[in-house]
Amino acid sequence: MRILFAGSPAIAIPSLKAIFDLEEEGRGFTLAGLLTNGDSRRGRGSSLEPTEVSAAASELSQQRQEAGRPPLVQLKPTALDASFRKEAAALKADLLVSFAYGRIFGPKFLSLFSRGGINLHPSLLPLYRGASPIQAAILNQDTETGVCIQKLAEKMDRGDILSKEVIKLQGDETALSLSQKVAEISARLLRETLLGFDRLQKEARPQEGPASYCSQIKKEEGLINWNKSAADICAQVRAFLPWPLAYTRRGTETLYLLEAGASDAEAEAATMPGTVMGLDPDRGILIQTGKGLLEVRRLQWGGKKALPWKDFCNGTRNFTGSTLG
Repeated sequence: MRILFAGSPAIAIPSLKAIFDLEEEGRGFTLAGLLTNGDSRRGRGSSLEPTEVSAAASELSQQRQEAGRPPLVQLKPTALDASFRKEAAALKADLLVSFAYGRIFGPKFLSLFSRGGINLHPSLLPLYRGASPIQAAILNQDTETGVCIQKLAEKMDRGDILSKEVIKLQGDETALSLSQKVAEISARLLRETLLGFDRLQKEARPQEGPASYCSQIKKEEGLINWNKSAADICAQVRAFLPWPLAYTRRGTETLYLLEAGASDAEAEAATMPGTVMGLDPDRGILIQTGKGLLEVRRLQWGGKKALPWKDFCNGTRNFTGSTLG
């Protein structure tokens, strides 16, 4: 079976490698090519850089060439138009496998694949259809999430489910740590799904239960509302690490909170939410919220280094007693 893999961010790299490994093992699969977003300008020098999946694919391509095989074809179209479809059709792929590619596939493109297309989605569908399911599960303080492999359908994230795995959440996950876990589980689940593809295609079942949706995260969503509970703000800190980061202000300065916990301690009646109450040697910087205390353990001023809370306080005058927000 020839496979065209579509993906862009780092979370998709282990799944790309899973297909490559199946090819290397002679299991009847061939990585026909990679579909990824175009190079973009990043970093201080604003130099053009490939997507993280593209960079990983270049390394796999080098391995192929060292073994005397053709390099891995990479497609980086600006649009999935007729010209691109002709280019993709030349790869003669049987199956499209997509994970966080970032674009919706139309019926004309999907018709190129005799075995159809499948998509890896990091939630227990139909929960959290859309662009930010990992952050949504953390923000909502869920006790579990998961990975689903679904058939690609005309409407986003509504395809029948071929396979899934539940992930129990401990309540301390960040978007970064949960993404890393999802990446590993997705690669293993994809391997198992491809090896049992014909059977799982026949057993695929429609999504069941009420659907929920999540949209692309915007930078301004990181702004902290101190009237919320400590638990909600703590979830915000975890959900927005590494981007866009949860932040607040002191005067004209921006302050990013990178690590925090929540306490159920009752609010003092006359204390305004956002007030820095004091320091605790075991819990960190204590900040009053609408309900409970936020325990901040790592933070940074905009444009400065991230610091553990003790180092931060050593370099910041009159922080205790100040009001944030």
